[in-house]
Amino acid sequence: MPLLDILNRFAEANILVIGDVILDQFIWGTVSRISPEAPVPVVNVTKEELLLGGSANVVRNIRSLGGHCALCGIIGDDAMGAEVLNLMRAVGAPTDGLIKGFRPTTIKTRVVAQRQQVVRYDREQSGPPSERTLQALLAYLDKNVADFDAVLVSDYAKGVVCGPLMERLNALLTGLRGKGRSLPLIVDPKPVNAALFARATVITPNNFEAAQISGMAITDEPMSVLTAAQAIKTRLRCVAVLITRGEAGMALLEGDNELVTIPTAAQEVYDVTGAGDTVAATLALGLAVGCSMTDAAIIANHAAGIVVGKVGTASVSREELLADLNKEERRCDRAA
Repeated sequence: MPLLDILNRFAEANILVIGDVILDQFIWGTVSRISPEAPVPVVNVTKEELLLGGSANVVRNIRSLGGHCALCGIIGDDAMGAEVLNLMRAVGAPTDGLIKGFRPTTIKTRVVAQRQQVVRYDREQSGPPSERTLQALLAYLDKNVADFDAVLVSDYAKGVVCGPLMERLNALLTGLRGKGRSLPLIVDPKPVNAALFARATVITPNNFEAAQISGMAITDEPMSVLTAAQAIKTRLRCVAVLITRGEAGMALLEGDNELVTIPTAAQEVYDVTGAGDTVAATLALGLAVGCSMTDAAIIANHAAGIVVGKVGTASVSREELLADLNKEERRCDRAA
């Protein structure tokens, strides 16, 4: 299926995103002097911004690419939780899967001056959800999983992605397979929870995470990437492993021995914040509309190449990705 045709079908996809909800706060400013009180820059604040982060940024990317989605996760019963709900409504995503738990909404605050992060500070309470919150999450899954075309687990190791939740999700997906419906399960993992993701369709660690999950060093040698991917695939019994490698692009292992390397599509890299969310979102959309794993990974690579050229927790629009794929198609035609 041509890549442009796949992109045009994204509007047919409906993805369930499960994971840790984060509110990203950006404080933008300028620096012209060092504080007389300590050897730190004085930031003159010019703008503040609140953006969907963590698994909510995956939702933002899916919606920006024209797909449909819902989010299952935890927010606090607080002002920042209300901001998350407002931002979700603003991107056109439902909020009934967002459970108000007994913890504050997770906030990551970044102070940025002259396009560089000066400092980041986090306000969070991680750990397993309370029993009442967990039961509300499970009830949402029971009621809604069958309505989607794919499931994407976005794990930031804050506690939503836990054993009981993954056990229920896997049982529901197994039940759907028994009825003739096979939903792809895409996982953007944290190594500490790797064991929970056995039998996923595809897992998308970055280079550092892949080394941790496999227990192997990944160097510039292609064989080290292949060996690590094979170890992850064997350990988790997943269908495919997609390792995102920054400037080195991506590496996809779907079979047993053939590693597909995808060179980076980035022209300039300003900020990698949220790039993994963009990859997971685009990959899920591709698989949800029935394209091959390789084609989905290639499109995801193009999307990531766009988003790292932006500062902050960014998303890629359908129009940006369409223009980039058109440019790549013209380049290939000239080369032929």
